Amino acid sequence: MRGPAGAAGLTRESDVRNVAIIEAPSVLGLRPTGVEELPEALLDAGLATGLGAVRAGRVEPPAYDPERDPDTGVLNPAGIAAYSGALADAVGEVLDQGRFPVVLGGDCSILLGSLLALRRRGRHGLLFLDGHTDFYQPAAEPVGEVASMELALATGHGPTVLADLEGRGPLVLDEDVVAFGFRDTEESTAAGMQPLPDGLTAMDLHEVRVLGAARAADSAVGLLGDGVSAGYWIHLDVDVLDDAIMPAVDYRQPGGLTWQELETVLRTALSDPGAIGFDAAIFNPRLDPQGAIAARLTECLLRAFATEG
Repeated sequence: MRGPAGAAGLTRESDVRNVAIIEAPSVLGLRPTGVEELPEALLDAGLATGLGAVRAGRVEPPAYDPERDPDTGVLNPAGIAAYSGALADAVGEVLDQGRFPVVLGGDCSILLGSLLALRRRGRHGLLFLDGHTDFYQPAAEPVGEVASMELALATGHGPTVLADLEGRGPLVLDEDVVAFGFRDTEESTAAGMQPLPDGLTAMDLHEVRVLGAARAADSAVGLLGDGVSAGYWIHLDVDVLDDAIMPAVDYRQPGGLTWQELETVLRTALSDPGAIGFDAAIFNPRLDPQGAIAARLTECLLRAFATEG
């Protein structure tokens, strides 16, 4: 690994962006399996130091309720709605300071809070990097986990309590989303997940491989910059990575991006001036007892934030 402070010809994009890290250890959309320990694992691996980032606080979630809500069919709907508002406040404060928020989950339901912060400010886009499309409706999600339906909820598809936060409607419009690198089509279709909307751009793993990671990323960023003048958020579920190199996730499936492909995609997206914030979710440190995967993930993120100097 090259030194995080600009060694060997690299400078930090974060030096320009003025990164602020927000810890968001919520498991309200999943289960308390260990993903709540993601922030500590990456910070211990040197993420904040390597990015030259300030620590902008930690947003603690309300108590987890394991009972599925009978009205909405999801776990913790009220808790997630409240947490999304609190996280949006934290992200908004960082944005108001002119900083670049990096939100460390937690499960993928944290995306709703980050996007709510942007929705309060206007129209934005979303680059959704995930091994799954996470577009389930409650009736098709076996146990009601919002971490399997956050993209649906963010685009206004689902129970009103989560799909219409603060009465603002969709947090992002279908046409302002690029779902990138997913490989769960066969599985989600068999489970009865609702189809992705026609207006939402879907670039599955096969298409990324056909185009090549660099060209696919350029295409995705180009689409997000078309008509979305306020910029875009980048969401990373680490299960977009190949299961062979990222087994420390709760829902595993074969295949996925290589470390180099992910670095290429993230660097392309982060180096564009339209990028306004970033989150990472789902990495489970309990499945990485030696910390080797946390160290490699941190290295990937540091190199993605770096630019050639």
